[in-house]
Amino acid sequence: MDDEVLVDAPAEEYAGPAVVDDVEVDVRLRGHFEPLDGGFHWYGRIAANEVLDAQVQSGATVTLTTPQGTAQGRLSDVDPWGRFRISGTGRPPF
Repeated sequence: MDDEVLVDAPAEEYAGPAVVDDVEVDVRLRGHFEPLDGGFHWYGRIAANEVLDAQVQSGATVTLTTPQGTAQGRLSDVDPWGRFRISGTGRPPF
């Protein structure tokens, strides 16, 4: 198998610091290649953050940045612990 492909392949998970629309947060993200549509799908949770809660709401498209990269994601439900779910397709931010 071509080593270059493996080096350039996105990681399958990330947990750590991130920035969502200029707000520092902690995230836990995962992703996988979806053979049905040929794309990489990533998703996860953003730790509860009062500043973020005041600036965004479910359904918003946001910019998520980690030390490895930046990507657009869409926020959805907030779980009972106050964590937004975020998801995106294409090159992940990790």
